[in-house]
Formats: sequence, C-alpha cells, structure tokens
Amino acid sequence: MPRRRSPSRWLLTLIATVFALLAGTARADFASALADLAGDDFTARLAAIAEIQASGHPQALAVLAAALDGQLYRQRSDRRIVILGPGGDAPAQAQDALSGEPLAALSSSELSRVSTNNRLRKTLRGALAGLRLGHADATVRLEAARELLGTPSDTSAALLREALANERDEGVLAAMQIGLASIDIKSPDRDKRLQAIAALDGSLHQEVRALLESVADGDAQGDAEVQAAAAQVLARMHTRLAFYEQVNNLYFGISLGSVLLLAAVGLAITFGVMGVINVAHGEMVMLGAYTTYVVQQLMPGQLEWSLLVALPAAFVVAGVVGIGIERGVIRFLYGRPLETLLATFGVSLILQQAVRSVFSPLNRSVSTPAWMSGSLEINPALTLTYNRLYIIVFALAVLVFLVLLLRRSRFGLEVRAVTQNRAMASAMGIRTGRVDALTFGLGSGIAGLAGVALSQLTNVGPSMGQAYIVDSFMVVVFGGVGNLLGTFLGAMTLGIANKFLEPATGSVLAKILILVFIIVFIQRRPRGLFALSGRAVD
Repeated sequence: MPRRRSPSRWLLTLIATVFALLAGTARADFASALADLAGDDFTARLAAIAEIQASGHPQALAVLAAALDGQLYRQRSDRRIVILGPGGDAPAQAQDALSGEPLAALSSSELSRVSTNNRLRKTLRGALAGLRLGHADATVRLEAARELLGTPSDTSAALLREALANERDEGVLAAMQIGLASIDIKSPDRDKRLQAIAALDGSLHQEVRALLESVADGDAQGDAEVQAAAAQVLARMHTRLAFYEQVNNLYFGISLGSVLLLAAVGLAITFGVMGVINVAHGEMVMLGAYTTYVVQQLMPGQLEWSLLVALPAAFVVAGVVGIGIERGVIRFLYGRPLETLLATFGVSLILQQAVRSVFSPLNRSVSTPAWMSGSLEINPALTLTYNRLYIIVFALAVLVFLVLLLRRSRFGLEVRAVTQNRAMASAMGIRTGRVDALTFGLGSGIAGLAGVALSQLTNVGPSMGQAYIVDSFMVVVFGGVGNLLGTFLGAMTLGIANKFLEPATGSVLAKILILVFIIVFIQRRPRGLFALSGRAVD
C-alpha cells in the first residue's frame, strides 16, 4: 500500500515548485535583457540596462561593469554574450555573461565588441552606482558613495536619497550624507546651500575641500553669506588637516625611531661593555636584511611564514658573524678605541664586498607578507601603514626582551658586572672574554633583526647599513652609553625630530641640524641623557 504524503510535505513541495518557477522566470528575463543590451535597438538597450539593474541576478553587476569598460562581447557563431579580461586580450579570463562560468580560449575573430556611446555610458554609470549602493557588502557601498562624491549630478542625488533611507552602516551613511551635501551645495535654493555647507563641516575629503574652495572663491549665485560660510568651514578643515599632518609626521618619526632603536641598542650594549667603536655594526644590519631575502628564496609559496622564519635566522647569522669578528679581530685591540675603529672599518668593507660577490651589487627586493601589507585608515587625512605599525611593536618587544634579559638572567648580571667594573668581575670568577664575545654576538644579532625590519621598508643592498651607522652612534651618545632607556629616548627623539624637520628643511639639512644639536648637547652633558659608570665612560 503506497504511503500517503503529509499535508506539510505537500506544502513544502508546492513552495519549492513556485520558487523554482520564479527563479526560472527571473533567469529568462535576465537572459532576454542581456540579449537586448547586446542588440542594435538603442531604445531596447536603454530599457535592458534598467531591467538588468532591477533583476537581482548575481551577474548583473559584472555585466553592467563589463559593458561600461568595453569588456562585453558577442560570439559571432551562437550570439552568446561573454565577458573578457581587461582590453579583451586575455582569453583565459573569458566567462559566460549569463552564468559566470569560465570559457575556453576564444580568438578575436570569433567575437564582436558590444559598443556603447555617451548616453549609454551615462546610463550604465547610474545603474552601476545604484547596484553598488544596494550591495550587501558595506565596503562596496562605501566605494560607490565616494565615486558619486567625485561626480555630483541630479541622478546621483536621487540614488543617494533612495539609498540613505535603507543604510545602517555609520561609515557608509556619513559618506552618503557628504555626497548628497556636495550636490545640494550647487542648488539654486540659498537655504539648501547653507544647509549643505553645514553638513560638510567636519569632512576631510579632498573632493569636499575642492568643492568648498570653489564656493568660497565665488558662489554660483553670488551670495556673500554662502561664500563666508564656506570660507569658515574651509578654514576649520585646513586646521584639522594640518593637525593630522603633524600626527602623520609623528607616526613616521616613531617608526624611524623604532628602526634606529633596533640598529642602535646592540651598539649601545657592546660599546658600554667593551668600549669598542664598531663601524661594522651597519653590516650586521645588512646581513640581517640579506638573510630575509635568502629565506624568501628558499621558501617559495610560503611568503606569509617566511618573515617569521627570517627573524631567528637573521639573529643567528648576524650574531655568529659578530662573535667571529670579536674573537678574530677585536679581542686583540681592547683599550685602543681608535684602532678598533680602523679595524672594524676594514671588516665592514670586507663584508660589503663579500655580499657584492655573492649577490651582485644590485639591490634586492624583499616581498611583504599580506598581513603586513595595506594600511589602517583612521580618516581621509590619516592613514597608518601596517608595516610600520608592526615594526614599532616589534622594536618595543625587542627592547622589553633585552631589559628582562639584562635584569633577570645570570648573563645579564655578568654583563652589568663587567660594565661597572671589569677587573672586579674577573676577580669574582666571571669569564670576561666569554661575556665580551656573547655580548658582541647579542648586539650583532639585534642589528640583524633591524635588517629584517628594514627589508620591509626599503630595498636590500650591500651598503644599506652605512645609512644607519652614523645615526646609531648619535643615538648611543645622546642617550647615554650602555643605557637602554637612554637609547630608547634617544632613538625616538632623533627619529621624530628628523621627520618634523624634513618637510621644512629637506632631508640633508635636517640631518645636519640634528648633528649640530648633538654636538652642542654633548658639550653640556658629555655622558648623554643617562650615564652609566663603565669602562667606556670612566
């Protein structure tokens, strides 16, 4: 005996059938409108754009965008509509306009472009703006609102007013309100223009700035009150832009100070413990940067992890080379700082030439992982790049690690003992030669970490370390030999001062002024901001 279906199952089947019929009808309507868009009847093409916009089909946005960009084609054989890549020269990117499915390679002889004229392009822009303003993704809606801000028109105003009623995202809502105000500011109604100017108060967009400047220079209706209102809003905008420009300079200064901190902190430790003027310290930075490059070459397809592997690798490579330099050259020259300067200068030349022989004199480019790419947009006038933000955090983490190492470990206790009184430390059984080698290796390893950070900001080259060695010595002397707090404050002070001076004086004169400041400061405080008693200063 056959089983009877329950009423609920019959209802579900009926609903599913209705939805299938409706979906089939929608697909048929979209296919018909797509055929009209690629046809020869101009009136039918205009109507087809509106039908595609209202269809809700997942391919509607792609089809209209392709038609506007000249990437919509019709196959000569079966009249099928296809979308090609930019310029129509990439058959591998061909897809069916109706289904979105990829197609096999198509030759240009098989296709004819769907042409457009000015009126069609204008209609397409409006339809695309309407679709994007109603898109489910808030980012797409925000971009659409900003596009309309750059091209104000009556059509844009109608689209924005319609979208405003349904918008819930605060960022998109603000962009739409600004776009609508930028249109109303050209209205013949005086009150509406004044309201639009008031609505634009607080905006930092360049388009709004240009619009307010045009009104302040001469209102279209010749209204002095409207001009004055626009001038007042513009003055407040300039004040805010100037403030955020200084904030941006501060951010870049802190990021430069972080790089100087990484480059100088190892130098501060070695100089404080051993009294060695290590001119080859910049080459440790260079070795760290080249280690990052080599790691990326050895890990193809693993870019996101390569930087995390490069950090310990750069520390070890630079640290081992540093220990080799200390054991092979510097330990024979203790107590003779001028000779250590000359010897390490020769070592720096040897290391630079070795790198040129292995990697060639040409600069190498190190790729940035996706998690370090891009920027954090605070507002249209202030954007913080992620790579510099990560470098700032990393530099602070290294500084905290060093403080804990020197204050909480036996090795740190031995380093501080040798720094304060080398002879007494040796008499107490501390192997000062071992402390010298490990301290020099630690300082060189940290310089290698600075090279990893620098590889994300600039190209890697044999002489890249020389650009930071003078600044590193200035940081050490200014902050106080062997003092980590002084090194931190010195690096941040010089980095921020350099970035604030550069816009007014230029990069070269800014460095000269900072050098003059350091010379004058050292005349007053020969031991720097925070002085330690040690062999280098006693």
